[in-house]
Amino acid sequence: MDLIEFINSENVSIILFFLGVYGLIARRNIVKSIISLGIMQVATILYFVSAGVDEASAPPIGDLNGILTVADPLPQALMITDIVIGIGVTAAGLTMFIHLYHRYGSTNWEKIRKKRSK
Repeated sequence: MDLIEFINSENVSIILFFLGVYGLIARRNIVKSIISLGIMQVATILYFVSAGVDEASAPPIGDLNGILTVADPLPQALMITDIVIGIGVTAAGLTMFIHLYHRYGSTNWEKIRKKRSK
């Protein structure tokens, strides 16, 4: 398999997703965990927008008379919703992080867990 054939948006999104999973598993820093969730969200958006794309299809905007193939607008609409939900999740995560940092004085999950159990 040629390297150029391997590098497409679907494979890049899968690699990005698993980089985000690695960031969640391997890092104990809360901010890095929130960033990893954001990377995973962007990877899913990239995958769903790019999956099944036909190069010959036209965008579903404007006059479509005489066009044989039109791109499906549903994945784009769903991913706009995912972007809005992702912003909300990131904002809620950062708000909880600020509260935990002010209360326990640490950005490390393990140190906060130990302080909470005392």
